[in-house]
Amino acid sequence: MTSPPPTAVDDAQDDRWCMAVRLLGQVEKRLDDTLQRQHGLPLSEYRALCALARPDSGPALRMGELAARIGLKDSTVTRLVARLEAMGLAERTAAPGDGRAVAAGITDAGRRRYAEATPAYRTALGAALGDSLASVYLADLAGWVLSGQSAADLRPTEGTGR
Repeated sequence: MTSPPPTAVDDAQDDRWCMAVRLLGQVEKRLDDTLQRQHGLPLSEYRALCALARPDSGPALRMGELAARIGLKDSTVTRLVARLEAMGLAERTAAPGDGRAVAAGITDAGRRRYAEATPAYRTALGAALGDSLASVYLADLAGWVLSGQSAADLRPTEGTGR
């Protein structure tokens, strides 16, 4: 089965994509600043701990799977896991089912550090998304992340009081 040929986007679609990237950048900066300031943990390391702590990750994730889950390149994740390992928050192991492949698992200390940082992360995320609701360009995307609904669905409509 072949994929349909790529379709070029128009100016409006390109503009909307740029707004989504802008929201992502603003939120990520706030998250990184908060985690660094309050927990000495960069956002990328927090995300790796988050991915490794998930029940569906099992005892370890292959480096490529971890990279895919947190949106980084394999080589970047290898260095990131080395930093986490040096701090005692993660460990490298042989991948389950393939002793030649490398996997990363979270340690008990990593689970504790992740649990300690999560409230600050979630508070900063909520604040950043809440601030974005004031922007005509970012409100719909931020509203969707916060509620699972379009911001347009959440706005009061005239005469309905909702």
